[in-house]
Amino acid sequence: MESVSTLNNETISGIQNLIEINIDSSEGFRTAADKVENTDIANMFRQCANEREQNAAQLRSIIQVNGETPEDSGTIKGTVHRWWLGLRGTVQQGDEHAVLAEAERGEDAIKHRYEDTLKETAGSAVNDVLQSQYTNVKSRHDQIRDMRDARA
Repeated sequence: MESVSTLNNETISGIQNLIEINIDSSEGFRTAADKVENTDIANMFRQCANEREQNAAQLRSIIQVNGETPEDSGTIKGTVHRWWLGLRGTVQQGDEHAVLAEAERGEDAIKHRYEDTLKETAGSAVNDVLQSQYTNVKSRHDQIRDMRDARA
């Protein structure tokens, strides 16, 4: 029977992927916070970045308990996404709608990654942790989407 310290390889792989995307998300939010002039949006982006860092740290500890080395960087795709956000933010000079639209696109990616991992690891000993993080991710996704739509 699987326990938190004896996760199967599929669960460990799913958690490693979530660590990477949480790192990407955190770095993306920090980049977006620097591009938008609205201090309320910038502060919310920084809060999101901190939440994603906490998610990654929590997931890293689960990987370590299993005797594995946790991921410590994001993905190539995330790097490209942040570069594009930086370019777009510079070109559009921090246009709130554009930055929020790009942030919402990133939120779609992390939300779907959590949904896929939850399906793949149904019944896992860590599903409570994953479900709790997913609930927060979904809430932030919806908040950013609503903020974007308010500026359309």
